[in-house]
Amino acid sequence: MTSEMHGALARADLQRLLDALSAKGYQIVGPTVREGSVVWETISSVSELPIGWRDQQEPGRYRLEQTGAQEIFGVVHGPQSLKPFVFAPREPLLQITRSKEGFTTSPTLPQPEKVAVIGARACDLAGLAIQDRIFLNETYRDPYYATRRDGLFVVAVNCTRSLQTCFCASMETGPRAKCGYDLALTEVDDRLLVEAGSEAGRDILSGFSLPPASEDLAGEATRRIESCAENQVRRLDRSRLPHALYEAHEHPRWDEVAGRCLACTNCTMVCPTCFCHTVEETPDLSHQHTAHARLWGSCFTQEHGYINGKNIRPTIKDRYRMWLTHKLASWIDQFSTSGCVGCGRCITWCPVGIDLTEELSALLTPGVQPPIDLQHKIGT
Repeated sequence: MTSEMHGALARADLQRLLDALSAKGYQIVGPTVREGSVVWETISSVSELPIGWRDQQEPGRYRLEQTGAQEIFGVVHGPQSLKPFVFAPREPLLQITRSKEGFTTSPTLPQPEKVAVIGARACDLAGLAIQDRIFLNETYRDPYYATRRDGLFVVAVNCTRSLQTCFCASMETGPRAKCGYDLALTEVDDRLLVEAGSEAGRDILSGFSLPPASEDLAGEATRRIESCAENQVRRLDRSRLPHALYEAHEHPRWDEVAGRCLACTNCTMVCPTCFCHTVEETPDLSHQHTAHARLWGSCFTQEHGYINGKNIRPTIKDRYRMWLTHKLASWIDQFSTSGCVGCGRCITWCPVGIDLTEELSALLTPGVQPPIDLQHKIGT
């Protein structure tokens, strides 16, 4: 990546970017501080961003602190990824109406909206790419997801600091945004390096007369991003996946982690890639109409394992094993990529601090386990 690909924007001029997006008809969403966390909210001003705030994350712990600095993007991330913008937590799919002949159905596609998200991280983009692979598959393209995805404009921010729970470097998903963004920013002191990654991004920048970034500025940005990667204290060893995890199906570690897991579903709710869902029927009082809706589900719930009146994953051990094996093994067989992007959210937001990287390391340590049929265990 060369300095010719960058423009330099003064930190004080970031409002110009928000105004340009607004003029193009985008609803602007950015990270904001609310009730001790950072969440996505509609914004119109840079002053609504978490200026001077930083997050401290550890297993089972999330804290914000105000530093008093002018840094705009000091907070790495909160519990939300980009997933809610495209795969809605709750979404009506069909309206079903009773008629004399039986019933009629009509889809309830969302209205097209233009949404610009400011502050997405590289791990979020990697998660979005996996969601795209699932929901925009040519054979089974999801029109609800596609409608939301078409209107999404992503302004990524390259990470120059890492959290205790980050391990994106070992997953090769960060800390620099490689693709999938419309614009990418790197905050270096009082300046922002700006790079366009799409025609839509170049169109926005065409209204600016940004000076090119100097070699010194581009070099300093690269050094900070590389330092962020080097400072990550967690990593996930993928060298033996997926087969080593299949072979660990009867490892005694599953019992140990099941004794700690609460099956609360937090890990799946904050994960950028988990896509389990369920459906719900909501009839009106006249019983003439009902709404058929899709809402987020989790493989950690009892209900998720019920098939034809039998629960195929009745214990927490069964459910945790299914989640981790799918995430780090059978996902690779299904989608040619791991289901983990190294954001560390599942570690931070687990109430008991279960660490996915620690669990995988323990499971890849030889234990008491008979040989298994790998093909049979895919997806268990």
